[in-house]
Amino acid sequence: MKRTSRDIRTANRYGVLRHVVAASPVSRQELAAATGLSLATVANLVGELLGLGMLVEVGFEDSDGGRPRGLVAVNSSKGALIGVDVAETYIHAELFDLALTVRARADAEVRPEENDPAEVVARIAAAVSSVVQQAGVAADRVLGVGVSVPGQVDREGGVSVFAPNWDWHDVPLLRLLAEHLPHPLHLDNPLRACTVAEQWFGAARGRDDAVVVNLGTGVGAGLALGGTLHRGVSNSAGEWGHTTLVLDGRPCHCGNQGCVEGYAGAPGIMRTLRELSPDSPLLHPDGQTATIEALGRGLAEGDPVAVKVVHTTARYLGAALADLVNLLNPELIVLSGWVAATLGEPLLAEVREAVAVRALRRPLANTEIVLCPIPSNPVSLGAATFALEGSLASVGPKNRRTSPRWRGTPV
Repeated sequence: MKRTSRDIRTANRYGVLRHVVAASPVSRQELAAATGLSLATVANLVGELLGLGMLVEVGFEDSDGGRPRGLVAVNSSKGALIGVDVAETYIHAELFDLALTVRARADAEVRPEENDPAEVVARIAAAVSSVVQQAGVAADRVLGVGVSVPGQVDREGGVSVFAPNWDWHDVPLLRLLAEHLPHPLHLDNPLRACTVAEQWFGAARGRDDAVVVNLGTGVGAGLALGGTLHRGVSNSAGEWGHTTLVLDGRPCHCGNQGCVEGYAGAPGIMRTLRELSPDSPLLHPDGQTATIEALGRGLAEGDPVAVKVVHTTARYLGAALADLVNLLNPELIVLSGWVAATLGEPLLAEVREAVAVRALRRPLANTEIVLCPIPSNPVSLGAATFALEGSLASVGPKNRRTSPRWRGTPV
């Protein structure tokens, strides 16, 4: 879709604000260098953000004998942003100030039988209401709510197009949420959310080409190419979890067989455990989280079954990641998601070895593979940035808000 001048201006405004959040306080000259925009353009964009109350002047710094440079910082008290991580097994909501500091959190468990859209919507709405109440924020000070849901989404229409693990098809998620919540709403998926979080605050900051692999119930890969979040023509890029790893392999919820997700997602890891040791006390048949946590503890204690399961999982995962190394030649691969966080360094070490066996030497020599370093939930953090992006896009001439209750954003 061709971008308009308004889209480009919103993207530039967002880029400037992103760098202020990351490096506050900062001068206009430093922002011009960081964004690649001209000093005049940055000065105009900073003026707009000051006019919106999102930035404040905070003094001056010396400039090697020249005129002192004015410094700007985020006005953290201007408003609140909410990010919601909706996963197959849980809902996690966080309320942030404008500097993206967490001010309140809420969690809810989601059981396999509790995936009816109306029930999920009610739980999301309850989590959002909880963080607003905890933080003592007036509803009209919430600039937006970013909601991340697994699977393919139409972010412009606010629709969950296809969530295979829940068998959702064309669920009008934001329209349903708008019946419960008074805030502007913005939809995307965890692949994009994790990637943006890594670009803002994590391992991908300052990296042009990065892949953020989300390991949970589902599996996918967020892509930052040339320093820009890559969405694809229908916002479906990154469905690497549904690429074929084993011909005629394990059945997948997407309808195919042998997908990466069937071997590297939590249910696939549970199946590997069941195949290797059907009676293992590590296996909790009705609990993905409990099983992966038990494997994590087993790794720490040197349990041979846990070590074998993780080794087998890493071989499959490493083969699939080697394909990404050869195809995309990224600077960085980040292992993110709750499965990666739980299995931690032992999984990382095994994956690095497995990738080294299969990736081509030249691209691999320039690829670093790391665990997500963000201490908080990267998906809810990234989702909050979508709300921030949407808030900036909704401001028209003379600071007049022009958006409906939800809308997509142009970047």
